[in-house]
Amino acid sequence: QVQLVESGGGLVQPGGSLRLSCVASGIVFRLYNMGWYRQAPGKQRELVATIISGGSTNYTGSVKGRFTISRDNAKNTMYLQMNNLKPEDTAIYYCNIDQSAYRSVLSWGQGTQVTVSS
Repeated sequence: QVQLVESGGGLVQPGGSLRLSCVASGIVFRLYNMGWYRQAPGKQRELVATIISGGSTNYTGSVKGRFTISRDNAKNTMYLQMNNLKPEDTAIYYCNIDQSAYRSVLSWGQGTQVTVSS
């Protein structure tokens, strides 16, 4: 059974940093293009960063230069390093396969809450 488990969220002040982790099981992780998504209160879920199986990355404009996506295929784990966090980054962050590369995404995990506030 496929399982996606996110962790690493928390409460930080503007300008702070967090590192999120996503552990995937039930798939051959190294073969999949992956992404980080977020959903803010009252907003639709959006894809903020992607990483292909070989390591190339892409970012939505609002996080470019501040967030870094990476993966360790040997550990079935993906990361999102978030620096210079802004209140607008407040959201629940999820991992999944890249929706642009596949017919459908996997079942969503519980996500991890990121709150940026003074």
